[in-house]
Amino acid sequence: MIHKTFANLNHLWASALLEELYRWGVRDLCIAPGSRSAPLVMAAAAHQGFITHTHFDERGLGFLGLGIAKGTERPVVIITTSGSAVANLYPAVVEARQCAIPLIILSADRPPELIDCGANQAIPQPGIFANYPVTSINLPAPSSRIPLSFLLTSIDDALSSLISGPAGPVHINCMYPEPLYPAEQPLNANPLLEPLSRWLESETPYTRYHQAEIQVQTHQQWSQLRSDPGLLIAGQIDSPRQAKQLQEWARELGWPLLCDLQSQLAWEEGTLNSFDLNWQSPELQEQLSRAQVVIQFGARLLSKNLARWLTQRSWQHYWLIDPQQQRLDPDHLLSERFCSPVAQWLEAHPTESGNRAPSDLSSVELGLARLCREYFSRREFGELSAVWELSALLQGQLFIGNSMPVRLLDNLPLGGDGPARLMTNRGASGIDGLIATASGFARTSSQPTTVLIGDLSLLHDLNSLALTAESQAPLVIILINNGGGSIFRMLPVPNENRMRERFFELKHQLNARGAAQMFGLDYHQPDNLDDFSQTYQQALKTRGASLIELQIETAGCDELKALRQWINDAASR
Repeated sequence: MIHKTFANLNHLWASALLEELYRWGVRDLCIAPGSRSAPLVMAAAAHQGFITHTHFDERGLGFLGLGIAKGTERPVVIITTSGSAVANLYPAVVEARQCAIPLIILSADRPPELIDCGANQAIPQPGIFANYPVTSINLPAPSSRIPLSFLLTSIDDALSSLISGPAGPVHINCMYPEPLYPAEQPLNANPLLEPLSRWLESETPYTRYHQAEIQVQTHQQWSQLRSDPGLLIAGQIDSPRQAKQLQEWARELGWPLLCDLQSQLAWEEGTLNSFDLNWQSPELQEQLSRAQVVIQFGARLLSKNLARWLTQRSWQHYWLIDPQQQRLDPDHLLSERFCSPVAQWLEAHPTESGNRAPSDLSSVELGLARLCREYFSRREFGELSAVWELSALLQGQLFIGNSMPVRLLDNLPLGGDGPARLMTNRGASGIDGLIATASGFARTSSQPTTVLIGDLSLLHDLNSLALTAESQAPLVIILINNGGGSIFRMLPVPNENRMRERFFELKHQLNARGAAQMFGLDYHQPDNLDDFSQTYQQALKTRGASLIELQIETAGCDELKALRQWINDAASR
C-alpha cells in the first residue's frame, strides 16, 4: 500500500515506517497536531489501510490509544510532534507497561544538530520514558546514504517483542530535518526503493520473526493435586471467551470459584464475586476452610480482604496463571508461576476429578443478593443504591473508573445479564485518562458502552470529553459526584482541622453541566432511582454520548459500611 510519490526524503521514510507497522498488524493511528510530525501525518493520510483518530491533547490521546488497543487486542500507534508533547504521553506509557498493552509511540524529533543548543521545541527525547517501554529506538535523520532496509529491519527488531514478549509500549523516536512539507519538485524515490523490490511486491514485514513453538506442559503434580480440596480464583481476565472456558473447567473440577470484578465472570451464576460482604458467611467459610491448594487465573485482585485472607492461610500449593511476563506476586505466595493464556493452560490440565460433587457458591451469593434487594427496596437515592440499580440494567460494554466505583461494584452481588465485556485501567490504578481510555474502548464495538466514574477522575480528564462527543454508538457516562475523593474515608486519615477534607478529599462544589454543554453531550441529572433507571435505559438507545450526573451528598464508603452493618444484623436475627 506504500505510495509511489513522495514529497521528500522525510516523507519516504515516514511512509515506509508506517507501511511496515501496517504489516505488523497496526490498523489504528492516534494523531496529535504538530509540525515536526508532518511527514508521519502526511504518510498516514495517504495510507488507505489505517483508521485515524485525532485529539488536541497528547495525554488524552495516549489513553485513547490504550483503550483501542485493549478493545481490539491489536497494537496501536500514537503520533506526536516534538518537545513536551512527547512527555504528555508518560502516564499512558506507564499504564501500557503495567498491563502489557502494545502501544507504539512515534515521537517526531529534531535532528541531532538541533538538540541541546537552544533550538525551539527541542528536548532530549531518547529515553524520555525511562524503563517503561519494552523497546526504545532512536532512528537517525533520513538520509539517502542509509538504505531503507536499515529502517525496516530496525522497526522489525523493535516490534519483535510483540511476539516474543514481554508485551508493552514501544518507543520509536523519529528525527526529521527540514523541509517537513512538500517542495515544488517531488522526490525521485526509485533509486532508493529499487533494492526493496521483494518487500514492495509482498504484504509481509521485511523481516518476519517467528516465535518458538511453546506448549504448556502438564504439571507433573497435576494428576494428584486435582484430587485435593482446592480453591479457584479468577482475577483479571480480559477475554470473555477464555473466562467462560475457565468457568466450565471449574465446574468439572468441582472446586469453588471466587471471581474478581475484572474476571468477566462476576455476573455468572454459580460463582461468587462479592467476597467482602460474604466472607463472614459460615457457609462460605466452611467451604473455603477445606481448601489446601489455590489456583489463580489472572492477577491484580481488587479485594483487599480476599488478599488478606489468602496471606493468613498456609497453602500446600499456590499457582498463578497469567500471560504477562512480569512479577505478579505482591503477597509473595506463589509456589508455581505459569506465563500462559488461560485457555492454553486449561487444555494442558484436564479435570477428571472423580466423583466429587461440583462446588456451587451460588447459595451464598443468592443469600446476600436477597438481603441486598431487601435493603435497597427502600429506594433511597445514594451512591451505592445507584450502582446496585445500574448493575442489573447494564447492556453492552462496561468501563469502570478507579477509586470508589470499581470497589462499590466489586462488593455487591450482581444481578441482570451483566456486560458483554468489562474493562478497567488497573495496571497503575491511577485516575489518569479514564475518560480517554473508555472512549478508545468504546470505538472498538458497535454495542453501547457504559462508563462508571467518580467526580475527581472526570475533572482530571475533562479534555477527553471531546473524544466521547465523536462516539457513533451509545456511550453513557455515569458520573458519581459526591464532591470530592470519598475513598479517603475508608482510610485512617485524621481529620483534625478538616485536614482530610482539605488535603485528601479536595472537597468542591463543581458539577458537570457546563462541561457537557461545552462538548455537546446530552446531560441529565436525575435525583431519584426511578428517574436514574429510566434516564439510563433511554441513553442506551441514544446514538452518541450522554452524561448522567448523580449528585449525591453521602459517600459510597459510608453507605457500604451501613450496608455491611445491616447485613450483619440481619444474619444475627
